[in-house]
Amino acid sequence: MKKIIIGVSGASGTIYAVDLLKKTQQLSNVETHLVMSKWAKQNLALETNYQLNEINSLADYVYDERDQAAKIASGSFLVDGMVVVPASMKTIAGIANGFADNLVGRAADVILKEQRKLVIVPRESPLSVIHLENLTKLAKIGAQIIPPIPAFYNHPSSIQDLVDHQTMKTLDALGINNDISSRWDGR
Repeated sequence: MKKIIIGVSGASGTIYAVDLLKKTQQLSNVETHLVMSKWAKQNLALETNYQLNEINSLADYVYDERDQAAKIASGSFLVDGMVVVPASMKTIAGIANGFADNLVGRAADVILKEQRKLVIVPRESPLSVIHLENLTKLAKIGAQIIPPIPAFYNHPSSIQDLVDHQTMKTLDALGINNDISSRWDGR
């Protein structure tokens, strides 16, 4: 059983987190621990037709972003990895500089200090030098950066196809086998 933390920050692109939760719920070998920031909840309402209770029901465990005493805030909680999806530049800056002002940041900080897998799905464009420096800093200390950049070799015909491809790449990075989207198979 793989245990993963899904942190959702206030960047645009909440649908990526929703899709990841839906796909992991379909996998019998994945246990999910969800924490959403206040602004992630706002974006959920702005960008989707989902209600918060629907999203919470997709996770095995749900934590309040203010609960710094949650089990995911401790290195003694054994977890295989964490993904922050979407990751706002504020959240990325906080993680890169050890400023754990909420549970998303604290859980990511713990993942890094325990040298576990951290996947960041940054959702911002264009990127400033500050953004790039923070992402580079995270990459240098072991985080994997997977921006939601679409692939077209699989001939996507819908937005869902693009989202599926991103979810596949995220699960791959976490070491979770899946066949969610088409893979490049040569010419």
